[in-house]
Amino acid sequence: MSGESTSHVVGSPRRLAAILAADISGYSRLMGSDEEGTLARLKRHRREIVEPTIQEHYGRLIKTTGDGFLAMFDSPLEAVRCAIVIQQSMAARNTSLPPEQWIRYRIGVNLGDVIVDSDDIYGEGVNIAARLENLADPGGVFISGGVYEQIKNKLVCGYQSLGDEKLKNITDPVRIYRVLPDPAAVAKAAKRHWFWATAGAALLLILGGVGWSVMRPELSIGARRTAVSERPAAGSSAPVPAPTPAEPAQPEPAAARAAVDTLPGMPPVPPPSSGTLPIPIVPTPPAPAGGPTVAAIPPPPAKPADAGGALRDCQGCPELVRIPAGSFRMGSDEDPSEKPVHTVQVAAFALGRYPVTVAEWNRCVAAKACPDVVRGEDTDPARNLSWLDAQQYVTWLARTTGLPYRLPSEAEWEYAARAGSTGRYWWGERMAPRMANCKGCGDPYDPHQPLKVGSLAQNPFGVSDLSGGVAQWVADCWHPTYQGAPTDGSAWAEPNCREHVLRGGSWRNDASYARSASRMHYDTGVRYPAHGLRVARPL
Repeated sequence: MSGESTSHVVGSPRRLAAILAADISGYSRLMGSDEEGTLARLKRHRREIVEPTIQEHYGRLIKTTGDGFLAMFDSPLEAVRCAIVIQQSMAARNTSLPPEQWIRYRIGVNLGDVIVDSDDIYGEGVNIAARLENLADPGGVFISGGVYEQIKNKLVCGYQSLGDEKLKNITDPVRIYRVLPDPAAVAKAAKRHWFWATAGAALLLILGGVGWSVMRPELSIGARRTAVSERPAAGSSAPVPAPTPAEPAQPEPAAARAAVDTLPGMPPVPPPSSGTLPIPIVPTPPAPAGGPTVAAIPPPPAKPADAGGALRDCQGCPELVRIPAGSFRMGSDEDPSEKPVHTVQVAAFALGRYPVTVAEWNRCVAAKACPDVVRGEDTDPARNLSWLDAQQYVTWLARTTGLPYRLPSEAEWEYAARAGSTGRYWWGERMAPRMANCKGCGDPYDPHQPLKVGSLAQNPFGVSDLSGGVAQWVADCWHPTYQGAPTDGSAWAEPNCREHVLRGGSWRNDASYARSASRMHYDTGVRYPAHGLRVARPL
């Protein structure tokens, strides 16, 4: 069990802290069936999901164990937010695998007094978090009553009380709450509670011949799987925040879903009826040992005579660049999803010089046409956006300007990113300074956020921020290869596709994601903090 500690360390300071303990459900079984594959995926998840998410929520990773980790936070609110994002991100990654290979964390969060050593933490506060983690459902989050009291009116999600429980080696009973992932779960819990209360009353009336007023009982840990099951289903992603009153109760589902848009950093799940989990980013080959080699800046390819002319269709509209018509070889042999390499003819079009900024996005919010989910300074790239959010923005921009704004097609994006080049990057085969905003790609780099737009060199077409920063949604539905892809530069789309393509990689990824040909995909309706957009329109 991750995080369980002894009770005293002489000479170390004490403090009040929120403790997050997590371990993997069925870890021994996973290792027994595929030891090397499980270990490789576990390390990748820690590097790309767990560690960055803890940092983003102002936490400190105390230690990792074979199948878990322990983290400490100053704020219980940030600790629970961190737990929710980790669970949703893990659920998204799992869907590329059969269920028997899923890595699912159980997470417990407690607020308590702990002893802080140089490389570990100790005390009952840690032990309670570890006990909660052990009780949690795979993919679920359990919190103590102390955490609940601190966050109940601050975090937009539902809670289900599981009653006071006597935990092993803990003196006093601990009140336990399950964090409920969607509004329907809150309603379901309330209905199930009512059912069992009514059934109990009827039984007493029959046996005793006397009436009594129906009381709503709380469920214990031992009864919770029989009386109410709120664990995330195999067909839904991990937690989505949903509003709740001060005490666990049944909220209005429609209002709860609407309220999700107001919580920054908390991406929503697709509707429960979809029967599927979010689709994860497709892994690309890792960088060579020691990280990518950063080379001197090579001379850029020659700029076409009719490329790079600037356009701006309204005050506050994104700046556009004219991209000339032409043909190119799309794809690469580096990843199966980038095959077969094929020739595509692209018509002239206009593309955003930069990703859409926070200031540009907020104009859409002010017009009540986009959700208020983006945070940052005006020149930061807008992020934490789903494909549906991106569609709302281009629809609003088209309506505002009277011009057919849209997301670029995947072929248009790669054509503009290559700008006449044929190598891994538009500037050559090796990473170079100030060309990409990604992990291990050189300075400037901030592990907590992307660079401001325009911080990187422009390619020969006059387009910037194509390698790292924020991954950018395109119009295409996800297809695992290019077999059957259009060759005219149009988007490869069909109605109601479940996942869409992102291009360019993000600041969280390594250099392999920043290649011109690299492809990623994610669920259409799921927000993620590293996802943004760039606009296009025909000329």
